[in-house]
Amino acid sequence: MTADLRPTTHWVYAHPQSGSLNRQLFEAGVEALTPRYDVQTSDLYAQGFDPLLAQRDVGGREGNIVDLMGEVQESGLVPDDVRLEQRKMEAAELLVFQFPLWWYGAPAILKGWFDRVFTNGFAYGGVDTETGLPLRYGEGGLKGKRALIIVTAGEDARSIGSRGVSGDIDALLFPITHGTLWYTGIESLDLHVVHDADALDAAAVASERDRLTTRLAGIHDEVPSRPYRALRDGEYRGTRALRADILPGRTDLDIHRIDRAGVANGTR
Repeated sequence: MTADLRPTTHWVYAHPQSGSLNRQLFEAGVEALTPRYDVQTSDLYAQGFDPLLAQRDVGGREGNIVDLMGEVQESGLVPDDVRLEQRKMEAAELLVFQFPLWWYGAPAILKGWFDRVFTNGFAYGGVDTETGLPLRYGEGGLKGKRALIIVTAGEDARSIGSRGVSGDIDALLFPITHGTLWYTGIESLDLHVVHDADALDAAAVASERDRLTTRLAGIHDEVPSRPYRALRDGEYRGTRALRADILPGRTDLDIHRIDRAGVANGTR
């Protein structure tokens, strides 16, 4: 396989320390993907990415921020640092987002990266001419891309499990996997979670490196075990709430997932 026929990965990395577990996983992961993918990276702290959405992002004007960002995108006046990230996104088939779990979410620098890079007119916007629905939740400017989230957590698997005191990790990251990625058409693969990240000894760190590189070796053919429902499929028709006849009585976030046979997955 020649280099120009290989798919591209964009790996977005958000950790400030060069000697961290995350750095070791990042370097090992990029190396593991390189034989099959052209890997582009965004080391947000190292490159000094500014996460603050500001007047420069809306052309210095006042008004509705979503509309103004769409106008800036259409006019080609997107700030250079944002446009560079968008070019990497455009080229990529596989996206990797790696970060530590801080206050039960991603670091602020990554949230700001989404705020500035996933703009109206680039990541979302428009209406499906067949259904009249907005191009969201399975549609959108980034449809067809897959994403792997690699997250390190200081807690054990029970604490951030389905009955854990800190909340289920899938639910904690729902704003990213569903509200950001799936909203723009990106399908998230199953989370890659490193538990007890603050307490791993050298042997455990090596084991986590091996676990990640083994998974990455087969990532090209991987599909999510519990994909999200698409807006255009009609299951939210009318109110944008899931139809009452689907999993009646349930209100947990898992109601928005299906299994590969199209049957609701009600187990954890």
